[in-house]
Amino acid sequence: MTARTDNRTTRPLYGCMGLGGTWDDAPCTAEHIAQAEAAVEAALDIGITAFDHADIYRRGKAEAVFGEVLARAPGLRDRVVLQTKCGIRQADGGLPGMYDLRAKTIVRRVEESLTRLRTDVLDVLLLHRPDPLTDPEEIAEALTSLHAQGLVRAFGVSNMSGAQIALLQSFLDVPLVADQLEMSLADRDWVESGVLLNTEAATGNGFPHGTLEYCHAHRIQLQAWGALAQGRYTAAQDSPTARLVAALAETKGTTPETILLWWLQRHPARIAPVIGTSRPERIRACRDAVDREPGLTHEEWYTLWTTARGAPLP
Repeated sequence: MTARTDNRTTRPLYGCMGLGGTWDDAPCTAEHIAQAEAAVEAALDIGITAFDHADIYRRGKAEAVFGEVLARAPGLRDRVVLQTKCGIRQADGGLPGMYDLRAKTIVRRVEESLTRLRTDVLDVLLLHRPDPLTDPEEIAEALTSLHAQGLVRAFGVSNMSGAQIALLQSFLDVPLVADQLEMSLADRDWVESGVLLNTEAATGNGFPHGTLEYCHAHRIQLQAWGALAQGRYTAAQDSPTARLVAALAETKGTTPETILLWWLQRHPARIAPVIGTSRPERIRACRDAVDREPGLTHEEWYTLWTTARGAPLP
């Protein structure tokens, strides 16, 4: 059998959710712009060129401040991959938060993101969460139109199961290229679902079984948000897992942040971590996850897993 070409990469993305100031309507300040410039510079310094956004991050201010960074750095847009998401409406005007993937909403949100990011095209658009009320055929028509107009080069999803991806793809000629999910050494349902089958513990696992396998089989990149586990194993070393991460980092001549990312990247589904910290020193601490192969043995990978879960595997 001839192997199929696989263009996926485990190279991390930089997640821009922490940029742009507060989560209210207060405007961005010069300090916020400087913070964004420092974060982007740190990401570029270690070789990260893909930047992940969403239209709701900081109520649009994350995209807006990034657009300002691009405007201040001629030529930078051509060096980076811009990815954003749409599909979540935040609570407003007495209405609850909701999901909205109606065609007109997708198109409007893309146009608004393009304006804030100060670019003519998005490299990747992800549908942020599934909308139970929108027919996938309508969604596919909107994506097809955006692609035909040259406004979006590629599409993916976020927080969707393999079955949901398959349904949407059946109406769409353009291939879906990514699924972004919460995945880390702390949030392990994605890997546990594959080994808890035929055990009582399986009933408590909410990850849609088969999603990793579907994405792997169809060459869909898995992107891991929350990859650094919000500093749970790196900001302090008062747990067995944090101490193990630190010890492995010392043995490997790298950083605890890299060990956490390597644990994801080592998986054969080819997981690309999204680095969400806005602190330049923590971004730079991820350098070895960009330019080195994941340096964990089979045994080290399992030791991290079982230590974090606090119990033996079934």
